[in-house]
Amino acid sequence: MHLHILGICGTFMGGIAAIAKQMGFRVSGCDANVYPPMSTQLEQLGIELKQGYKIEHLDDEPDLVIVGNAMARGNPMVEYVLDRKIAYTSGPQWLLENVLKDRWVLAVSGTHGKTTTSSMLTWILEYAGMKPGFLIGGVPQNFDCSARLGSAPFFVIEADEYDTAFFDKRSKFVHYRPNTLLINNMEFDHADIFDDISDIQRQFHHLIRMVPNNGLILSPKNEAAINETLSMGCWTPSELSVDDNDKALGWHAEKCIADGSEYVVSFKGVIQGTVKWNLIGDFNIENGLMAIAAARHAGVTTAVAIEALAEFINTKRRLELRGEVNNVRVFDDFAHHPTAITKTLAGVRANVGKNRVIAVLEPRSNTMKSGVHKDTLAKSLTDADVVYVYQGDQVKWSVDALIDDCTQPCFVEQSLDKLVSGIISNSQSGDTIVVMSNGGFGGIHEKLLSALADV
Repeated sequence: MHLHILGICGTFMGGIAAIAKQMGFRVSGCDANVYPPMSTQLEQLGIELKQGYKIEHLDDEPDLVIVGNAMARGNPMVEYVLDRKIAYTSGPQWLLENVLKDRWVLAVSGTHGKTTTSSMLTWILEYAGMKPGFLIGGVPQNFDCSARLGSAPFFVIEADEYDTAFFDKRSKFVHYRPNTLLINNMEFDHADIFDDISDIQRQFHHLIRMVPNNGLILSPKNEAAINETLSMGCWTPSELSVDDNDKALGWHAEKCIADGSEYVVSFKGVIQGTVKWNLIGDFNIENGLMAIAAARHAGVTTAVAIEALAEFINTKRRLELRGEVNNVRVFDDFAHHPTAITKTLAGVRANVGKNRVIAVLEPRSNTMKSGVHKDTLAKSLTDADVVYVYQGDQVKWSVDALIDDCTQPCFVEQSLDKLVSGIISNSQSGDTIVVMSNGGFGGIHEKLLSALADV
């Protein structure tokens, strides 16, 4: 059977392609931009890639077209498929029907931390010898791929609340039918498709309705939006991650070191062991705790999960050290929401102590570009000593407002070269530069490292 994938070079659709190829399908696909590393990975699997959305790509008519959620009416290939009644479906629907319906699905959802927690959970299951299948929207560095079919009943999936396709506006995750559901957190995001937090809660409740009575829902105790959503109706047992006041009620972590690189795990007041790893930040502790709890539901002892996390390598672009030059470290992070920015910088601050932190931000997500979070952005940058912000062409609000709102020095630039020059002129030995964006940011990380080497 021949599958053709529209939008194949995204991490999710590329993962679908890889899994379909492993299942024996003939797979081809196209994208507006076919480029490494995804193009290289797919070509190595024997997948046929084509540049652009040209109707000629369908001359060898496929049996089924899988349509990515970036495709819209007016796209020439979409119109061609509809006009000729070529069979089509969405990526999530194809995944449900061909992979997930007979698997024990562990779905990792939430506004923040999905990729990291999915990577942690997958690695724990792998470490335990379970050979899970997985599809992760990033690059998990304990593996050489972001998706695989796996040979075990278990399948870990990053469960995104973004919409499914132009013909299916439900969230992608409603197609996954999980046995184990993790809800890390819940905040307003994706302002291009949701009007408010209640829209997001409605989609999450659709997902909650699908978790069976013999399944498990994991969530933090003190997240109001999650609690409100669960109160709409929940028919599944649950376990909670809790703070110091409620240790006897659920999963708890107590830091041994301020930066979060070592912490004690307990469950309902009983100590399970101590995680010692190379990660920092309270947000990573939260992610790790949820991964341990989910793995336990799949049959992995907490002791084994703790051992696994000691060997976990953080997912690329999640507080990833890109290099150190002249005693200045440059980190890359995917943070693009005020809460994620706050937690990332808090983790770095706990790690560096009194040394300076330089925050470099690109407001690039659709929500950020629209200005939804502009009033809370300055507060999220509190742990930085100096802030640099890039005013991209598509940002619909004046980032200059941050200059007045920030309590520390804040600089805004519309030129990437001037941004780099300003950061370098202000940097000094011992600094940590944290670059935050959900995109490539014009290769700023390498530009910074190169400029630091020339100082």
